Amino acid sequence: MEEQFIKGVELFNAQSFFEAHDVWEELWRETRGSRRLFYQGLIQISVGFYHLCNTNYTGACSQFGKALSKLEQYLPAHHGIDTFRLVNEVRECLHDAELLRGGLLSRFDEAKIPQIVANEHRASR
Repeated sequence: MEEQFIKGVELFNAQSFFEAHDVWEELWRETRGSRRLFYQGLIQISVGFYHLCNTNYTGACSQFGKALSKLEQYLPAHHGIDTFRLVNEVRECLHDAELLRGGLLSRFDEAKIPQIVANEHRASR
């Protein structure tokens, strides 16, 4: 399972969002307990960025909102991931997606797409 999780992180960080979603979804299906919701949040972030990069701003907003409500339960770190940083960076992308959806922003700055980084203390719940 750990290898599969890391593979999803690597795919996400390479901006292969659909593929990261697939890897994490398989892991999510096999998981029970509190980590299941965590994986679902990561899946929804991946789908959100897939939508955002394909100009589906409504889909991106929806997925980011769902993901944030889940991942906020795992602050400041979980499963070795700096969730505090990730959540804050996704919030900023959600804000931009909302502006794009409303026509108040002309394009998304892809440099804002976060990297999933390890927490230096590898904290976990």
